Amino acid sequence: MSRFTFSRAWLWPVLLMAGAVQAQQPPETHPSSEQRNVVLSYDRGTLPGDQVLWAERTVLGYSTDTNLRYGQIHLTCGSSSDSGKGRCPTEDVESDSTVRGQISLRFTERRSGLRTEVELTGWFLRVALTPRCEATYWNQKERPFWTSYGTRCGGDLPAGTGASLLMPQRELEKLVAGRWDATLELFLRADPAGPVLAIYTFTFDLTITDRDAMSIYFPEFDQVAPRVGLNIDYNPIGQPSIGGRANLDMCLYDGLGSQSEYFEVTLRDDRRSAPGRPAGMFSVWHHTGGTEDRHRLDYEVVMDHNGSRLPLHNDRVEILRGIDTARLRLVLLPGMTHPVYCVPTPLSLITPRVPASTKAEGYYQGQLQVEFTLPTAGP
Repeated sequence: MSRFTFSRAWLWPVLLMAGAVQAQQPPETHPSSEQRNVVLSYDRGTLPGDQVLWAERTVLGYSTDTNLRYGQIHLTCGSSSDSGKGRCPTEDVESDSTVRGQISLRFTERRSGLRTEVELTGWFLRVALTPRCEATYWNQKERPFWTSYGTRCGGDLPAGTGASLLMPQRELEKLVAGRWDATLELFLRADPAGPVLAIYTFTFDLTITDRDAMSIYFPEFDQVAPRVGLNIDYNPIGQPSIGGRANLDMCLYDGLGSQSEYFEVTLRDDRRSAPGRPAGMFSVWHHTGGTEDRHRLDYEVVMDHNGSRLPLHNDRVEILRGIDTARLRLVLLPGMTHPVYCVPTPLSLITPRVPASTKAEGYYQGQLQVEFTLPTAGP
């Protein structure tokens, strides 16, 4: 029993000390302009949670000299319509509202120019002159940045103001893979008609990857495997011949905002033995399963990459360079809720003309596999 009594006697002063720390008066603080750089890298598969820009109760101004009016300071944006440097009220709304405020901020993806608005959340807590009305000095009513309103304690106005500002994780989900930039500016005043006491600037540099979403996208076929005809035609003029050309739209998404140093692409058919076939070509086979030359049609594949035609060879890795300057296409990939930019790489399947008499009549079929890989090093 004595052991239990000793434990209580030891814990009680610790609890009193903790309470005393909470009631400590904020230090004398005068508004001062600040610039903060927010640099963040993450993959969309593991979002980093809410990003705290100002920790709760960050004191922007506090003084026992109430003539300074630090208990009425308020923050405003430079525009109420343009989110380029933050969109919110541009003047004191003098509201006694007890809700948090939302600031719309436009982020721009550096590579593609894609723009997305993100909502930041901010609020004030007023700080009392004495602990007479607020035992901890802090009023617990959260107020939006753009109001000068503060609850009086007896006849005393608040003596200071603390701010909180964060970028919620749910807003980070709006940003797809890429390198995103934004700048937020907030202006601090104590008197709506008075001078700006401080300017707070936040510059954002976000590098976002989405490696699990890397994909080969065929716009015409959406979520199904493409089934492409070679468009073989019969020409009876002179020596009758057959040949054709088909186009397959394709776009490559790297999950890195198209910032990879290069792509690796490999095309291969079903690898059946094809003696005498020209090097690098692909084949389809007569539906009867014959293995002779007359039961096989050979075709070549040419890719259009950034305005240049690139012949592709069967079962050989082709390196696509200049990804960071290649043309881009905005698409909504299957399973994604936000559009992304991919690199267009349309394919042409060309069957050279051959004498019709050298091929068996009937239906031909085969497989063409496309493999897309990235360098191990990347953003």
